Amino acid sequence: MFGRECCSWDSVSDYYNVEPQRFHLPSPLPQWPQGKGFATGKICLGEIEAVQITKFKKIWGCNPLFGKSKSISFYKPDEIPQGFSILGHYCQPDGENITGYVLAVKDLSADQKQKISFRDSTSKLPALKKPLNYTLVYSAKSLYNEVGYIWLPNAPVGYKPMGFVATVEANEPNLEEVRCVHADLTESCEACEVVFSSNSLFGKNQFQVWKTRPCARGMLCKGVSVGTFFCSTSFTKGNELNIACLKNLDSSLKAMPNLEQVHALIKHYGPTVYFHPDEIYLPSSVQWFFKNGALLFKDGKDNGIAIDSKGSNLPAGGQNDGKYWLDLPNKDVENRHTVKCGNIETAELYVHVKPAEGGTFTDIAMWVFCPFNGPATLKISLLSLAMNRVGEHVGDWEHYTLRISNFSGELWCVYFSEHSGGEWVNARDLEFINGNKSIVYASRNGHASFPHPGCYLQGNTKIGIGVRNDCARSKYYVDSSSKYQIIAAEYLGEGIVAEPPWLQYMREWGPTIEYKSGYEVDKIINHLPSFFRISVESLIELFPTELYGEAGPTGPKEKNNWFGDERW
Repeated sequence: MFGRECCSWDSVSDYYNVEPQRFHLPSPLPQWPQGKGFATGKICLGEIEAVQITKFKKIWGCNPLFGKSKSISFYKPDEIPQGFSILGHYCQPDGENITGYVLAVKDLSADQKQKISFRDSTSKLPALKKPLNYTLVYSAKSLYNEVGYIWLPNAPVGYKPMGFVATVEANEPNLEEVRCVHADLTESCEACEVVFSSNSLFGKNQFQVWKTRPCARGMLCKGVSVGTFFCSTSFTKGNELNIACLKNLDSSLKAMPNLEQVHALIKHYGPTVYFHPDEIYLPSSVQWFFKNGALLFKDGKDNGIAIDSKGSNLPAGGQNDGKYWLDLPNKDVENRHTVKCGNIETAELYVHVKPAEGGTFTDIAMWVFCPFNGPATLKISLLSLAMNRVGEHVGDWEHYTLRISNFSGELWCVYFSEHSGGEWVNARDLEFINGNKSIVYASRNGHASFPHPGCYLQGNTKIGIGVRNDCARSKYYVDSSSKYQIIAAEYLGEGIVAEPPWLQYMREWGPTIEYKSGYEVDKIINHLPSFFRISVESLIELFPTELYGEAGPTGPKEKNNWFGDERW
């Protein structure tokens, strides 16, 4: 099915010979230490070898006459290495430097010297084939002439298309333009982010463009994003896509960095974490927390026991059954407050290194520990009201994640964990402080990570009601490029990275707290102007659920993103 929208369309003649500007990191990449396949430009996925294409030629673009969508452009990958074929074209919003990529691939199964077969031995079909023909998915017309078409390759039986093709001619694209991939070498993908949405004048045939990602994601998953786009005039979120992503069948993960290369990456890219100037509850090392009186409690026991500095006497393994938890020292009030406030001089980032996107990227998750999470500050329109206890809990684990291309060693994006969610921020949109080292801002009291200074609202942003997350530079910071400890990198094999005993503690790092939030909310209501007062019940619905009770947080290894992908 195809449609036509009310858009202003750019002609290819204006742009085809103009190479779009690509974003570059502030400083050149170093010469990485020697290894096997990391940052060599090519990655073996089993029967397919892939390269990352980051240069493009513009084909055509569109600017919607209605709605809030930005204009977009469609691009053809450029400078394809000899022997490689593209799988589809690329698309992104205008007004931004090019930050994406598409993969070009080569069939290794046809090379008799390689003798590679990851499929059923009875299958002698090539890994790649040309499409049979194309189906017109979308046709765009200006007031005077046709300027843009989008086509879906029709794959041979047993093969799948991996992307779409954009043209300025009504004739089908050349069959040599792209390749389809044998189904055994692919995985399903999903639409994840709307790049463009154009509303039809009559409310039908809405043309939309999405980014895609593998459906199954995490360090044990094999799906590899191709970098192409998905588009449709009749797609409903959740429907199965008619394109696929690649699958890495090479379990050796040769493109992942070795331990020496990991250290080099952290020293080159490690961000500086800034805490708010008014922060009271600063980070510390886990060892300092244990040494200064943290206690282990067991259900049914009144008294806690001291914890070994390495956490070796903590219950290890299993799952969080609620039978154990940690707490601050409970005898010496002064020492309890001291531990609450942390010790930033001892603080370090705890690093988990893992494969992403089927081993074509490396995720460097960097965890920071704070002994205490301070009370929340609520924002109601123009008013900011500090809570006394609501939001407090013992033991606060927060993190951010660097995602690095294994093709080049280039920092691609950073994930900022923000309480119950988070966001990936492209390297283009980061704030850099020293070479290719970016800045992470930890919010006051809550320590959630953000890419820029300012006030971030957790709650209902439309009416300005929620919890404040205030971020700013200060004298309190931790340089993660030098103050870090690698605590896990499972892909390197057993014994390469010694996991600390405390990492195996799967229970809660603080006691469960239930707040008497109604009393504090009543106080807030009394501060409101009469015209803005609402019932307590209505106000409660607008605030995050964390305000009404805090289960003790679990450690890094108990989080979903330890094995899975980040939440976004």
